Amino acid sequence: MTQLAIIGGTGLTQLNELNIIKRHKINTPYGSPSADFIVGELNQIEIIFLARHGNPHKVPPHKINYRANLWGLKQLGVDQIIAVAAVGGISPSMVPAHIAIPEQIIDYSYGRLHTFFEDNDYPVTHIDFTYPYSQKLRSQLINAATEIGLPITPFGTYGCTQGPRLETAAEIKRMENDGCDVVGMTGMPEAALAKELKIDYAAVSVVANWAAGKTEGEITMVDIEHNLEAGMANVTLLLKKFISLHHSSVN
Repeated sequence: MTQLAIIGGTGLTQLNELNIIKRHKINTPYGSPSADFIVGELNQIEIIFLARHGNPHKVPPHKINYRANLWGLKQLGVDQIIAVAAVGGISPSMVPAHIAIPEQIIDYSYGRLHTFFEDNDYPVTHIDFTYPYSQKLRSQLINAATEIGLPITPFGTYGCTQGPRLETAAEIKRMENDGCDVVGMTGMPEAALAKELKIDYAAVSVVANWAAGKTEGEITMVDIEHNLEAGMANVTLLLKKFISLHHSSVN
């Protein structure tokens, strides 16, 4: 039986409409996950939810224990993940509160524990990461958006920076030249670790603000929070429809 998990990022530390059944506190060989794993029902369909930054939001992007989070989900039988994250908009279409379903990723982060295959207990392992996101899950998300008439961008390249600071205008210009459409801080190594564990993984990127240099003035948390409120409301609608369609397709 397919077990679906949702990882919530900034602006989605909990799913308010989730009917909680139980919580799992899991110790992993890689340390403690960001939060308890919550088993609940959304639209009467069971899913597992994890707050990537903890609940309350307290763990910065570069300090998240990505390996513990993914290992814990795998231990609970999860084989499909939808990862929600706030991002900055780089391309002209990536306006605040907009949603994109990226198809590619460029990793600019550094110093993060990014693989399960790093000690002598494992053979040298090179995963194929040509397509970092599950096309099947991406298609289901795109179909769900179409079903509810929600305008999204069904493609894009996510650039992952180190954080927790926001980027400089020059860094964003470089990322735009590299082909990035949005910028975030949590997309890696999460996607690669899911691939190592053979978990299908897709991302929902919610634009919280224009990236540095894309608008006049400084980026403020007030603006980010306002945009996330609108964007995450649409994410909840998208997830509810996706879960219904997904459940129908596997049963």
